[in-house]
Amino acid sequence: MVRTHDQTSLSHAGSSTVQHQPPPGAQGTADMPVLCQDSATDPLSDVLRMVKLTGAVFHLVEATFPWGVDVPRARDYSSIILPRAQHVISYHIILKGSGWAGIPGGASTSFEAGDILVLAHGDPYSLLSTPGQTPEYDRAATIGFFREWMAGKLSFVTREGGGGAGGAEYMCGFLGCDLRPFNPVLSTLPPLLRVRRSGRDRRGLLDRLIDLTLADARLPRMGGEAIRLRLSELIFVEVIRLYLDSLPAHDTGWLSGLRDPAIGRVLTLIHDRPADPWTLALLAEEAGMSRSAMVARFTHLIGHSPMQYLTLWRMQIAARLLADSSMKVASVACEIGYKSEAAFSRMFKKAVGVSPAHWRKMTIAGV
Repeated sequence: MVRTHDQTSLSHAGSSTVQHQPPPGAQGTADMPVLCQDSATDPLSDVLRMVKLTGAVFHLVEATFPWGVDVPRARDYSSIILPRAQHVISYHIILKGSGWAGIPGGASTSFEAGDILVLAHGDPYSLLSTPGQTPEYDRAATIGFFREWMAGKLSFVTREGGGGAGGAEYMCGFLGCDLRPFNPVLSTLPPLLRVRRSGRDRRGLLDRLIDLTLADARLPRMGGEAIRLRLSELIFVEVIRLYLDSLPAHDTGWLSGLRDPAIGRVLTLIHDRPADPWTLALLAEEAGMSRSAMVARFTHLIGHSPMQYLTLWRMQIAARLLADSSMKVASVACEIGYKSEAAFSRMFKKAVGVSPAHWRKMTIAGV
C-alpha cells in the first residue's frame, strides 16, 4: 500500500505574533508586548494570546479502506515540526467517512463525518479504519513522514490506505503553545476530546474556515502557507468554542468557569487588570457574592482559589514578557503588580521552578 500526494503546496512550520494592549496606566514600549485589550478582556482570547498559540503544520488526508496511522507522543516529533514550542497539540476534523481513535490505556472512540478530535496533552494515539487493527504506518514511519513533510517534500493533500471503499477524509492540524508556567485551557481538556457537531453547527463559522483552507490549498498562490497556518489557529479556537458550548451545565473546569456569570466576571476582572491589588473582598463584591461563597464556587469550578489563580496568571504573563521582551526583571515585576523585585523573583521561582533570569536564558536557548 503506497501513500501518494497531490501536487498542491504543503503548509508547514510557522508562527503568529499577536499584539497585546497595555493594562490601564501602563505604557507600552517598542520591545515590550503589551497586555490587555482596550475594553474588558475576553479571558479565552487572553489565555490563547499569552500561551502563544502557534500554527505548525496543517494538511488533508484522503484515506481508503483499510487505513491506519499510529502517532507517537508529541515530544517525539515536536522538535521536527515546532522545535521552539513548549508543547504540541494535534486535532483532526472529520470531513467524510468514519473510523476509530484511541490512546494507550483508553477505550477506542468511534468518529464520523462532522466530528472533531483533539489530542491536547501530547499522548500517543492511533487513527484506524477499524478498532484493534495493525496500523498501516507505525510510529517510526509517522516520524519519517513528519521529517519529509517539514522538509517541503510532500503536499497539502495526503492519500493513503488500501484502495477499498469505506474510507475517511479528515483535516489534521498541529499547534504549538506554552505549557508552563500556566495554561488553563489545556488543564480543562481531556486527553482525547471528541466534539460532535449538530447539523446547524456544520453550517457555521468552522465550515467556512475549512472551506477557505481547502480553497486556498487547491489554488496555490504566493503566501498560501501563511494563510493556512493562520486558518489552522482560527479553526482550533472555534473548536474550543464549540466544546465550550457543548459542556454539561454542572461540569467543572476553567471553561465551565467562564460560563458561570459570577465566576466568569471574576476571571474577566483578573485578566483585564492582572496588576491591580485584588483582594478576596474586592473580587467577591464585583461578583455580587459573599467572600466565602465566591471562594468556594471559584475553587470548585476552576480548581484553584481566586488568589492562587491570580498568582499563576501573573506568572504566565511574566514568563511571556521575559521571553518576548528585553524588559528588566524589576520592570516585569512592576508590570504584573509586584512592588518588590525580590518578592516577584521568589514567587516566580516557586511557581515555575527557576528564577526569572534563568527562565529568560532557557527561552532564548529554546529549551
